[in-house]
This record gives sequence, C-alpha cells and structure tokens, in this order.
Amino acid sequence: MTKNAPRFLARYALETVPRYTSYPPATAFHEGIGLADWSVWMQQQPAGSELSLYIHIPFCKSMCWYCGCHTTIPNRHDRIARYLDALDTDIKRRAALTPADSRVSHIHFGGGSPDMLRPAEFARIMTRLRAHFTVGTGAEIAVELDPRGVTPDLCAALAEHGVTRASLGVQDLSSEVQLLINRIQPRGLVEAAADMLRAAGIRAINMDMMYGLPAQTETRVIATATALAEMGADRVSVFGYAHVPWFKKHQRAIPETRLPGASARFDQMLAAAATLGQAGYDAIGFDHFACPDDPLAVAARDGTLRRNFQGYTTDASDLLVGLGASAISETPQGYVQTIADPVRYAEAVESGEDMLTRGVARSPEDYATATRLADLLCRFETELTASDRVDALEPVIVDGLARIEAGRLIVTARGKPYVRNIAARLDPAFQLAENRHSTAV
Repeated sequence: MTKNAPRFLARYALETVPRYTSYPPATAFHEGIGLADWSVWMQQQPAGSELSLYIHIPFCKSMCWYCGCHTTIPNRHDRIARYLDALDTDIKRRAALTPADSRVSHIHFGGGSPDMLRPAEFARIMTRLRAHFTVGTGAEIAVELDPRGVTPDLCAALAEHGVTRASLGVQDLSSEVQLLINRIQPRGLVEAAADMLRAAGIRAINMDMMYGLPAQTETRVIATATALAEMGADRVSVFGYAHVPWFKKHQRAIPETRLPGASARFDQMLAAAATLGQAGYDAIGFDHFACPDDPLAVAARDGTLRRNFQGYTTDASDLLVGLGASAISETPQGYVQTIADPVRYAEAVESGEDMLTRGVARSPEDYATATRLADLLCRFETELTASDRVDALEPVIVDGLARIEAGRLIVTARGKPYVRNIAARLDPAFQLAENRHSTAV
C-alpha cells in the first residue's frame, strides 16, 4: 500500500452522513410545501429555461431484500394501468406550470422497475411527454432496467421512442449472494439483456453493482467488477449497501450475521475501484466509473460534472420536474416531493388534490452551500468562506484527508473515500444522528 493510499478509518467509515444528492438533504423535507410553492417557484424561472424530467415507475415483479427504493409489488396489472392514468394527468398539470418556451434536455425513468411497463405503455408515456413538453432533438433519455425484465419488444419500444441510455441493475453475480438478496440473475441473463439493448440501437449501457451485501467478499466483488468490464459497460456505479431495516422492513429478511463488517466493506469498495481502474475506467467522484470517452468522464475532466438525485450526471439544468409517486422536483428555490404511495398518489391526482405534499424551501445561502458541496463532491475541492468552521475541518486535515491551500479546501487521495464526511463538515446544518443517514462507506 502506498503512503497516500486510502485506509480504513472507523471514525469516518461508520459515521452516518448525507449523500448530498440535494441540499438541503431529503431528511430536511417537511410537510407544508406543495403545489402552491412549486407554482410560485416556476413563475420565477426565466422563459426558455432548460429543464429535466424524472418519471417514477413504482412497481417491481418481486422485492429484492436490499432495496431502498419506493416500490410495490402489484398483484394485478390494472394497478399499473390506473397509475398511468394518473401520470397522464400529472404530466399535463405540471407541464402547464413550466416557463414559456422551456426545453427538455434530459429524461430519466426510474423505479421500481420501468421494465414493468408494457411496450405500448412506455410509448404512451413518451407520447404524452412530447405532447406537453418541448423535448430537445438531442435530449438524453435514460431508463433504469432490471435485466430479468428486458425483452426484445421492450427494447424496440425504448429505441423507437428515443431512449439513448439504459442502466442495468446487477449488484453481484455470486449465486449465494443473489439467493440471500432474493435476486437471481446469472451473468448470461445480464449479457443477454445488454445484447438486446444494443441490437435495438441503445448502445450506451450503464451497470450498477454493490458492496457490503450478505456473503460478499473481496473475491466476489472483484469477479463482478471484472464481469461488468468484460460485458462492455460504459459506466459502472458502485454503491454501498445501506442496511436500514427500521426504515425498509423487507430488509429484515437479510441475515445480519452474513453482512460484512465495516472494515471488510471498505476493502470491498477499494477492490471494486482498483479492478475497474485496471480495466481502463476513469474514477468519477466517489462511486462512479466511466470509459474515458464517455460523456461523464469528459465532464469530470473539463469541470462540468454535476450531481443530482440520479448521482453524478452531465445534466446542467437547475430545473427538475419529478413526475409520479415519490418523485422529487427541484428549482434553485427549493424541492417538492409527490405522495410516495402510488394508490394515494393516483387518488390525489384523480380528485384534483395537491399531490405535492412535502419538501423544503432553500435560501440563497442554502443554494450557495449546495454549489460548494457539489464542487467538493464532483471536483474534490472548493473555496472556503468566512462562515466555514475551520475547527470542524481540523480533524480531517490532521488525519490527512484534506488540506487547505490558497483559501481552498482540497481533498487528498487518502480522503476521497471520505468526501461525504468532509462535505458534512462544511454543511452548517449538519448534526450527527443515528438512523438518519447511511454510513459514509
């Protein structure tokens, strides 16, 4: 191990800190922020604004025990049909509030599993979006997929309606790990899904993997990372499993005795990073990897990398319209979130009620903090201000995780795995609290 290589530091690895995909973090959301606030905020945006759309499909065929997403298992397809009726109305209502002449540059389908949609249903949503929003000719349209739900017909529908990028959830390719997380998908199945997408013309493929799952080892993490590289993934996201059974009750099905300890998790994270680096991927931020010619890697090099609810992104827009149950919308003035339960969401939309029920307004000071934290997380350095508490930063500097140079806070190579901890020390509202955030590593 080199002198400046990252090493396991329990005081930071076990600390629970926000992921800072938003600021203030989603844990600061509260009731009392709704459609009226969103309407005012949208009126404050200039005409011709660039915006992004997020569409949440909150359904899966089965529950994966590790899952932390807002999703349900529908016992009949008509539950999905009713949800799509509500989504139609939601799209129309929210589009009417957007600034005049605004243009959509990014569309992202998340879940749940958007592959729960039948080809005609995906086509219906895209037709509705294009009818009510102006979608730019070069817009990136991305969709998250469970490899088990990918079919040639679905791939054809995705391609026909402009999808340019697909993200396949892999997590781990060990049969024992897959059994313990209730997600059986052999490597051949993942390869087949990627082949179907490419055959349809969707050639930009992301793949997700995790560390810290039950029965995972460094060897198994390395094997999965190697396989994703061999399958030609353009981007790989490496996420640490967050075990929060008090929040996601289905996680109680995971035997805690099989979970790796904090030090083992750290080693698994480093093993994934080293394997992907040796395979030719550029490290992007603290948990993404991309081929050098991928737009994400280009953005990291030229300083335009951004961070939002999808993680690291090339999306430059400050306006995000979230559509569907639990979806979060963003403007510089604040965040709003729709009702999380899909049945209640549909009822609210059908009855004309406010489906935006929680969120947080942010001040100009909050927005400035958000910008500085994004700089730190995307570029590993940021400018210090007079309001920063140097005493809060002193421990990470003493431990060699960061240094101050010419009025800037710079994260060292040793500190990169702990960049969320460092960001928390620049967050004027951060307070340590159990069962509120995920562990840093």
